[in-house]
Amino acid sequence: MPRSPLLTGPAGPPGPTAPAAVAARSGRTLARYRPRLAALAAGALPVLAFPAPGVAALAWVALVPGLLLMRAAPGAREAAVRGWWFGAGFILTGMSWLTSSIGPGLPLLAVVFGALQAGVGVAARQLLRPPLTVRRALLAPVVVAAVWLTTEYARSWQALGGPWALLGATQWQHPAVLALASTGGIWLVSAAVVAVNTAVVVALTAVDPRPRAVAALFAAAVLAAGPLLFALRPAPPAAAAGGPGPTELRIALVQPGIVDEPGARFEASARATAELVGRPPVDLVVWGESSTTADLDRDPATLARLRALSAATGAELLAGEDARKSDGRISKDTVLVSQDGVVDRYRKIRLVPFGEYIPLRPVLGWVAGVSRAAGENRAPGTDQHLLPAVDRSGRALPIGALVCFESAFPDMARTAARAGARVIVYQSSTSTFQRSWAPEQHVSLAAIRAAETGRPVVQASLTGVSAAFDAQGRELARLGTDGTGSLVVRLPLTAPDAATWYDRVGDVVPLTAVLVTAGAAAAAVAGRRRERGGPGTGE
Repeated sequence: MPRSPLLTGPAGPPGPTAPAAVAARSGRTLARYRPRLAALAAGALPVLAFPAPGVAALAWVALVPGLLLMRAAPGAREAAVRGWWFGAGFILTGMSWLTSSIGPGLPLLAVVFGALQAGVGVAARQLLRPPLTVRRALLAPVVVAAVWLTTEYARSWQALGGPWALLGATQWQHPAVLALASTGGIWLVSAAVVAVNTAVVVALTAVDPRPRAVAALFAAAVLAAGPLLFALRPAPPAAAAGGPGPTELRIALVQPGIVDEPGARFEASARATAELVGRPPVDLVVWGESSTTADLDRDPATLARLRALSAATGAELLAGEDARKSDGRISKDTVLVSQDGVVDRYRKIRLVPFGEYIPLRPVLGWVAGVSRAAGENRAPGTDQHLLPAVDRSGRALPIGALVCFESAFPDMARTAARAGARVIVYQSSTSTFQRSWAPEQHVSLAAIRAAETGRPVVQASLTGVSAAFDAQGRELARLGTDGTGSLVVRLPLTAPDAATWYDRVGDVVPLTAVLVTAGAAAAAVAGRRRERGGPGTGE
């Protein structure tokens, strides 16, 4: 029996309709994803401003393509999605060297952290879409920078991985720009970079010449702020002769190179230290992270070797201990050794996610089976304190000793500076990432910490880069990833009571950014409610 037309519907041309519909849907899908893929690619562009590519000047315009894509979104939701894809591209490229540690976890990391940039997309669309007025030309750089900074501050929480690849780090080789860091930390440098990028978008897209002129002046003022501070503000005061401590420090940074076997690594460090004997004397010898796997509290033979090296050089020695302790757990310690034995130790507090512990190991422990992630969790320390070193003449030389990944955290260096550290010392090991951008990205953080705190900073790495920076973040010496031996540096010390603005006020800049972001979000919500209420509703 033939089917009723009521059930089958009107007759139509056979065949072509279905393929045409599929083609139309495919076209719409492609049109939707093309700008998102472009945003993903645009997210990789700012990474070229970080080490090792190191095109620092690019940072001031590298966000422009991504901001233009967010600005052009048809709605706030699509702008948020494009911001998300941009953030994912940034993380995926900037942290690509983590593949060896977390393997397939990197795309997941990019997706999670990329989501934080969704707010940047919404802010860019709301403030940069036409028509651009003078008011918005002033608001956009401030608000977009605040939203970006809020996302950086959020992912800087140690439980989320820590503050790696903050945009301000692109300027590590420019002490004049880093003068901003001495005022507001790396956060102020990041804010300046984002604000200039946003102002460039306004200058490129505004039709009215007035907002273009305002944006150009705004960008010029921000670009000049750091160099003006550097030129007009005096450098951190030098330590006075005859004061309570030394005025300078001769320090030896020991770099054994790529030596995988722990015993051979210890011997290579010992040989490089022994070669200091007979040369101009030093006040402190620093070995890299994990330079010994012996528990110096329970291994008298290894401790005796270190004591003998201290006696021979006439200097105290900082060893990096990566050992199983008496409680059965492994920890990473910085141990200060003199010719008389262990003086004090500091245990690493902030561990590397996946590298030294796996967050939520019962759920994510499988990552260790498909990558080089930690087979077991290290035991973190609980107390940040200075190590009571002395120079070779016996004068007090309190040291802010921190370990590797802890150089990424501004608050830890600031805590050491406020406690009275004369020098900040980082012990590092980036041998897992030796042929990647990681070693150069890592050493750049020491320069920023120096500028923030007004203290000289050194980093001793097992495989490089080992380097020293003065109190304004200027590099004094380095031993690259292809070098071995010891790097001896003379460090001018600042006055014991010297303090930068950042030392005094701390994280005021990111907290202000959070408030600005919250205020902008509240204003946007109120505006939408007024639009929905319409005239005569009382809303």
